[in-house]
Amino acid sequence: MSRLWKEFSKGLTTELPPFKLVLGLCPVLAVTKTAYNGLGMGLAVIFVLTLSNLMISLLRKVIPAKVRIACFIVVAASLVVAVELLMQAYAYPLYQQLGIFVPLIVVNCIILGRAEAFASKNGPLLSIADGAGMGIGFTMSLTFLGGLRELLGTGNLFGAHVVWDGFQPFGLMVEAPGAFISLGVLLALMVFVQNTQRRRRGLALIEAPTHDCKSCGACSNAQKA
Repeated sequence: MSRLWKEFSKGLTTELPPFKLVLGLCPVLAVTKTAYNGLGMGLAVIFVLTLSNLMISLLRKVIPAKVRIACFIVVAASLVVAVELLMQAYAYPLYQQLGIFVPLIVVNCIILGRAEAFASKNGPLLSIADGAGMGIGFTMSLTFLGGLRELLGTGNLFGAHVVWDGFQPFGLMVEAPGAFISLGVLLALMVFVQNTQRRRRGLALIEAPTHDCKSCGACSNAQKA
């Protein structure tokens, strides 16, 4: 049970996508104009990710290694088609809002990443826990970011007006630049909090990678060639 909880909870904390793993950023930036859109996309990802992890785990000893990526995509695509049909039947306005990003779940980095890194190497129960945890963490991230943008950009939250009279919304927040600004600020805040905690524990701080000549081996590799 402890192993199941560990695999489930990592998607909510230490490997929270997209803020910790920085995966699946296309839907994070594109569909989070509102909290409702973020929640809808997240629920679709939970469905696909959990079931794809389960199916790939069950088939991991049957799938040939040379075509495993193609097989992972076929499994994910089948589940995405099911999600599309369900959304068209029961949540058509949401389906129209999410648009092309619903079928693009097939190639979401989180789906293929968990299939390759975890489900293809572990049993069904652990794979379900991993997929559900990652999916819920992804849903939380999208809903929070969508709610933040919706609140600042329109003064609403899940479509309900929640701010005081006279509030002047920042229209930029519900446009494309607002997605990049919001995500960048949240990532910076998370790094700040992590560094504060690490400083208190006496650990090394998280630093941005350098891109100067010292960090590049292109010239030395060219000379050796």
